[in-house]
Amino acid sequence: MNFYVARQPILDKEKDLFAYELLLRDSLDNYFPKHINEEEATAKIIEGLEFNLGLESLTQGSLAFINFTHDSIINGYPLLLDREKIVVEILETAKPGKKLLAACIDLKEKGYTIALDDYEHDPRWMHFFPYVDIIKLDYSLTSEQQFQEIINVLRSYSHIKLLAEKIETYAEFQHALSIGCEYFQGYFFSRPEVIKTIAFNPSQVAVVNLLSEINKDDVDVKKITSIFENEVNLSFKLLRYVKSPIFKRDVSIVSIKQAILVLGFEELKRFIFLLFTAQFSVGKPKELTVMALSRARFCELMVQASLPTHSQSSAFLIGLLSLIDAMVDGDIQELMGKLPLQQEMKDAIINRKGESAKFLKLCELFEKADWQNIELYCQQLGVETEQSSSVFQEALNWADLRISAIH
Repeated sequence: MNFYVARQPILDKEKDLFAYELLLRDSLDNYFPKHINEEEATAKIIEGLEFNLGLESLTQGSLAFINFTHDSIINGYPLLLDREKIVVEILETAKPGKKLLAACIDLKEKGYTIALDDYEHDPRWMHFFPYVDIIKLDYSLTSEQQFQEIINVLRSYSHIKLLAEKIETYAEFQHALSIGCEYFQGYFFSRPEVIKTIAFNPSQVAVVNLLSEINKDDVDVKKITSIFENEVNLSFKLLRYVKSPIFKRDVSIVSIKQAILVLGFEELKRFIFLLFTAQFSVGKPKELTVMALSRARFCELMVQASLPTHSQSSAFLIGLLSLIDAMVDGDIQELMGKLPLQQEMKDAIINRKGESAKFLKLCELFEKADWQNIELYCQQLGVETEQSSSVFQEALNWADLRISAIH
């Protein structure tokens, strides 16, 4: 699944970049999605920025104008985003009233910048003016008389800046500049640029957070417990896994924390890796998940036998993530940029470089049943072909059992 957002630059009087407006899209075609309303669009933009792209990567430190509906402002959606990085753009469909005014006052007191979108003068909005920083005017729809009326009203509110949007020619830019506009947006400067990234859903984000926590030198069980407790789906899978017949244990579990402690650190780590594979291979053939898990187990066992000083869990993770691009139909480089891994591990996964990657390459040869090259490669690695073949079969059996334990 992908997340698409269009960004259009907003410039100042010197035509220097001031901010970007961010607009939801559902493909690389630069059109607003027909199947969702403005409320959903606001929620999806926030979700996408929080879980996927991130504001910083989109704006490179500039402000981001984000459209908010009447209800999304009252419900406090802007508070989910950093006040230093966004401009709360109140859509023209919002109705001025006491609840909206109270929400705007609260946002202003918390340090947010507020803009009114596609403004047409209405005396009711004047109650908002002390808290508004920017008023956006649709240049193509605003007459000279309307411009003058708005400018006259704003003489008492010198802190409010005018932004002219839909500027399409140099003459329009010059005219907007002459009547007092300070910011400008439109095709004359730049058309919206659609940016695509791989979208993580909340459960996937939670698993990435678990992955980050379990790989820290000082593992915080309390934090791991909290992540599980906030995701019902993951908690259910954890409890199922703990009670799986593969562990042959008879114990009653009364809490998530107890389940984590009963599982033990090494098996918890494997379970989180397993969860990662399951979450990121939704809608894909079971064989792909089995292959990822068998690669992980093969790399772990081969490192354990041949490179005892190397991290077995790192080898496991390298094997596990070697198919992540196929699981989510995404670019491996982009995906690695989203995961909290050491550079050495990323090199092994992307470029098959490093000691652990050698065993990953051997596993790939076994998958192809390329026996001629298997024997040559085993000689290069200094390992027995027969032993490696047994490990590969053991890894396949192990993967099948683990898949059954969480489904």
